[in-house]
Amino acid sequence: MSALRRVLWGVFWLIIVVAFGVAGYEIIEGWDLLDSLYMVMMTITTVGYGEPHPLSSAGRVFSILLMVGGIGGALYALTGIVQYVVEGNIGAAWEKRKMKNRIEALKGHFILCGFGRVGEEIARVFRSEDVPFVIIDNRPDCLERLAKSEYVFIGGDATRDEVLKEAGIERARGLIAAVGTDVDNTYITLSARGLCRDLYIEARASTPEAVTKLERSGADRVIMPHAIGGSRMAMLALRPAVVDFVDKVIFSRGHQMLLENVDVKENSRLAGLTVKDVRDRTRVTTLAVQKKNQTLIPNPSGEEVVEVGDQLFVVGTKAQLSSLEEAL
Repeated sequence: MSALRRVLWGVFWLIIVVAFGVAGYEIIEGWDLLDSLYMVMMTITTVGYGEPHPLSSAGRVFSILLMVGGIGGALYALTGIVQYVVEGNIGAAWEKRKMKNRIEALKGHFILCGFGRVGEEIARVFRSEDVPFVIIDNRPDCLERLAKSEYVFIGGDATRDEVLKEAGIERARGLIAAVGTDVDNTYITLSARGLCRDLYIEARASTPEAVTKLERSGADRVIMPHAIGGSRMAMLALRPAVVDFVDKVIFSRGHQMLLENVDVKENSRLAGLTVKDVRDRTRVTTLAVQKKNQTLIPNPSGEEVVEVGDQLFVVGTKAQLSSLEEAL
């Protein structure tokens, strides 16, 4: 029997003993409710302040039985409480509450569904980029690894709406469905899109057929890890220096050069400037501009005007990109 059930059974037994004792003193001794309850509590707790009225022989025998039953129930409940503490249930409840508070404090974060090999690598990159995120998984081995990490996580089924809400999907920047099966990723995508129409959703797929289904379910991007791995190996064989350079400016935050994409939103101070103006003010180099009509302009001229809804692909140092963030 679990510690919690032991505690509950002990409390239940004590309630029965108190009710039985009150009724017994009322019947045997003819006492009123208050005197009977006082005598019961004094007997069970073994305080021994004194009897409210002299006891008859039958009343003394009844008190002996009440002592045995009451003290036995109290000890039973007490051992359950000790077991509950020893097993760490109180500590686990406290840690769960702390984790809930950390999740409630998140805003503009990512929800990562799945902490397998792919999910763990995503979490590592997010952490290196100082991106806020919360992980959802319900597999025992994954939860065991998460418990040993410093990640914010929820032990639950990511296909359920209530779990996504607990992860703060209404405040989230995006969601990544990276569990092991295409079926679960599809359900997660459907649930997330139903809860937030404008949420950015990225999903993992294992087969080309799953890509189409995930896109129909509402995923903005669908990734096939095996296909990406094969493409990367081919590019490393054909253009190793180019791949190394891209890795340095994208994945290695410690290097001098960084590559970023920048959205030009309403009230942005970049709107209306030319590409040359952006370079002069922030010192970043604009590699390409994707217009709001999805037209991509690679290597744009300095006279190209930046408009609201455009997306800039820029490269520069961390200090230069910080200047660009201030301009936004």
